[in-house]
Amino acid sequence: MTTASHRAAPEHTHPDDVPVLTALAALADPVRLTLVRELAASETWSRACGSFDVPVGKAALSHHFAVLRAAGLVEQRDQGPKRVNRLRRTEFDARFPGLLDLVLRDESPQTT
Repeated sequence: MTTASHRAAPEHTHPDDVPVLTALAALADPVRLTLVRELAASETWSRACGSFDVPVGKAALSHHFAVLRAAGLVEQRDQGPKRVNRLRRTEFDARFPGLLDLVLRDESPQTT
């Protein structure tokens, strides 16, 4: 049985339709970068929007997820009262090979 949601389903942009500057701009923001990194380290569809440790309110978090969806990086779906997320790693890697690898690698200073 399907229940009606009180909100509209999110709109998603396929990575094939995303210009490289849009992708780079989405990944340049520290909050969005944190979201992408946490999603990359999580099981698919296991993270609800409110489960991320970021220093922004609910409205700003919604905006950040909208930017990530528009850049083809994130897909969202409703599961009951929660909206869960997945990183579109495979699709994004096909469009921009190596970009997520660069963004997700550890940025700790290297010692020689």
